[in-house]
Amino acid sequence: MKTFALASGSSGNSFYIENEKTREAILVDLGISCKRTNGILNLNSINPENIKGIFLTHEHSDHTKGVDVFARAFGIPIFLTKGTFQETFICSDENLINFIKNNETVKIAGLDIRTFAKPHDCKDPVSYSISHDRKTVSIITDIGHASKNVCEAVSEADILFMETNHDVDMLKEGPYPVFLKKRILSDNGHLSNFQSSICLLEHSSNKLKNLVLSHLSEINNTPSIALNTIHSLIKERKDLKPKVCISERFNPSEMFRV
Repeated sequence: MKTFALASGSSGNSFYIENEKTREAILVDLGISCKRTNGILNLNSINPENIKGIFLTHEHSDHTKGVDVFARAFGIPIFLTKGTFQETFICSDENLINFIKNNETVKIAGLDIRTFAKPHDCKDPVSYSISHDRKTVSIITDIGHASKNVCEAVSEADILFMETNHDVDMLKEGPYPVFLKKRILSDNGHLSNFQSSICLLEHSSNKLKNLVLSHLSEINNTPSIALNTIHSLIKERKDLKPKVCISERFNPSEMFRV
C-alpha cells in the first residue's frame, strides 16, 4: 500500500490509501476543498478517478466539507455511519451514500477497510484500519481517550496516523475559553501528546515502521513539543523504532509504503 496525509488539523483532514498493485485507492475523510484535493493529487500523479470510496469518521466540518463537490465530480461512493449522516449535510446525490456500522469490514479496491468505534463528542463516530497483504494502515484522530478499540488498532498498525492534538500545559494556559478547554480535555475530546505517547508505549507492535503525528492544534501544540514528547516516552521500548514525523495542516505529508 501507499499512503499519505493530504492535510491534518482543525482546518481540514484527509488521508489517502492506495492498493499499489491496482492503483485504486480510498480517502479517509475529506475536509478540504475539491480544488485543493485535486491539486495535491496531481502533484502526486494520482488520478482522482482511481479513488473508489470516501470513508468518513464523523460529522465535523473539518472532516466532511469537501465531500459533496469531490464525490459528485467523480461519482465516488461515500461510506459513513447513519449517525454521521443524520447530523450534517454530506452530499446532494444520495445515490452515493452508503451506510456502515461499527466493527464492519468493507472490501474496496483490494483493500479491507475495518471500522471501529471511538470516543469523540459526536454521534456514532468511527475510525479505520485498512489492510492488504497482511499489512495495516491505521488512521486514528479525534479521540478523547485510548479506548479498547483504539488500542487494538494501534497494535495492528504497520503505519499509524495518530492524534497528538495538544500539550496539556499549553492548552490550560492558552487563550481558549474554559468550556472549550474542558471539551478538549474530556474523555470525548482530543488526545494530548502525553496520552498518545502512553498508548503507543503500551500497545504498539514492533512491526510499526512509520508513525505520523496528526491533528496538531495550531494554538495548543507545536511540532517540536509533540515530537519530543513522543520520543521521550517510546524510547522506553527498545524494540520500538518507528520513523516519526508530522502531518501538517496546509501541506501534504510524504508518501509512505508498506
